[in-house]
Amino acid sequence: MVLVAVVAGLAALQKLTNVASVPNPAPPVPYAKTVKFARQQAHLHLLAPPSLPPGWRATSVRYVDPPREHWHLGVLTANDQYVGLEQSHASIRAMVGKYVDQHAHQRPPVTIDGATWTAWSDAGGDYALARQDGNTTTLVVGTPGRAVLTRYVASLR
Repeated sequence: MVLVAVVAGLAALQKLTNVASVPNPAPPVPYAKTVKFARQQAHLHLLAPPSLPPGWRATSVRYVDPPREHWHLGVLTANDQYVGLEQSHASIRAMVGKYVDQHAHQRPPVTIDGATWTAWSDAGGDYALARQDGNTTTLVVGTPGRAVLTRYVASLR
């Protein structure tokens, strides 16, 4: 009888601590078809990664038609840290105010593949890279830090 109680207790403990049984709060979404559609419609120089690094997953994707044209791709890294790609015709300052923080601080610029990106950070730990190219403003913001965001920006096509 004691052995049955011990086995039942171990089974219950395993069930409580089994991470695989916890549903993923942000399931992956396929983004490739939306990228293809948005590129056909967009008046933006729409960017997206051709693929995501191992363990990363897209969790949100949307394209909004003009006049408020906007492209968004939200992803989680393998460590579940958020990275958001935002594109629109708004100014860099407006995009930083909306997606980073109204009180974000400008940091030294970052050069990626020969292009200069302005860098921003806020008190909450967000880091962002922004660039205006013609009539398109691109902002990449997230919590993983400068090195990860720089590699992500370099992957955008």
